[in-house]
Amino acid sequence: MKLDSAGLQILSRQECLALLGSVPIGRIVFTDRALPAVQPVNFVLDAERVVIRTAVGSKLAAAAQNAIVAFEADEFAPESRTGWSVTVVGPARAVREPEEIAYLAGLPLHTWAPGSRDHYIVVGTEHVTGRRLSSVDVG
Repeated sequence: MKLDSAGLQILSRQECLALLGSVPIGRIVFTDRALPAVQPVNFVLDAERVVIRTAVGSKLAAAAQNAIVAFEADEFAPESRTGWSVTVVGPARAVREPEEIAYLAGLPLHTWAPGSRDHYIVVGTEHVTGRRLSSVDVG
C-alpha cells in the first residue's frame, strides 16, 4: 500500500473510478468570469467519463463547454474518521449529438434540483487521483 506524505493511502485509477461510481453527488470546479467556481452536482460515471445534467442556460453549461475542469467526489464517516476523496481533471464538453443525448438520457442519472435538466456535460478522466483515510486510533 502506497502512502502519501500525510500518511493517506494513494488509490489506483481503478480504485478511484470504482469509488466515483458509488456516490451520486460530486463537485465540479470550473472558471466563471476568470474566477474559480465550485458547484455540487448529481452525476453518473459512464465507463470512464463523468456525466452531468444541467439546465441549458446555466452558468455551468456556459462555463464548462470545451474547458478543462476538475471534478471531485468523496465520502467520509466522521465517527470512525475514515473516508476517501477522488479528483478528476479533464476536458468538459457539451453533448449535442441526438444519438448521444438519447444514450445519456437512459443512464441512471437523477437530478435532485428542481426544473428541467436536459443539457448534458461529459467530463473526460485524463488525470485521476484519490486518497483514502483509514481507521486510526482516535484515542
